[in-house]
Amino acid sequence: MNKLLKIFLIFFKIGSFTFGGGYAMLPIIKRELVDNLGWIKEKDIYNYYAIGQSTPGIIAVNTATMTGYSLRGVKGALAATTGFIMPSLIIITLIATFFKRFQQIDLFQHAFAAIQIAVVALIIDIVIKMWQKSDKTKVSLLIFLLAFLLLVVFNISPVFVILGSAAAGILIQYFRGNLQNAYYNYQNDNQGSDE
Repeated sequence: MNKLLKIFLIFFKIGSFTFGGGYAMLPIIKRELVDNLGWIKEKDIYNYYAIGQSTPGIIAVNTATMTGYSLRGVKGALAATTGFIMPSLIIITLIATFFKRFQQIDLFQHAFAAIQIAVVALIIDIVIKMWQKSDKTKVSLLIFLLAFLLLVVFNISPVFVILGSAAAGILIQYFRGNLQNAYYNYQNDNQGSDE
């Protein structure tokens, strides 16, 4: 099967079962693209998700686009994005057409309530996995605690927390790189003076 078609079908499948946003799609991407096909590494999924969170737009669509792009460039990005959004377009069109009838049926209300519970389980699972794979230095833990406090206690917009975390990461890497360079130069200068 053509790889682009396979990307489209995989993301169509992911889009069909991603209830609850971007977090819920990560376990499915991992199973399909890491475990079953071995096309990407698990750590790459988390990187694409981080990029998807920090760029404008829907996190799940951004993540699908990044994943598709990593597999087959622009064509892969288009195949993944189209595949991912197609089930939502079909379902929302059907729901919009029959919404008033569905709204009154208890069976559908119970089904969506159960889906919400399953989504919570998926989100908890992926949060634990992301925590296990994340960088756990003192600086990273400090950023985590500050972000958590800003979101939960001070009710700061997630946009500012994400931008602040990104800026902190860039500054930390910049200063860390400068310190390493200074140390390396210092070592070279001392070796030269010893000779």
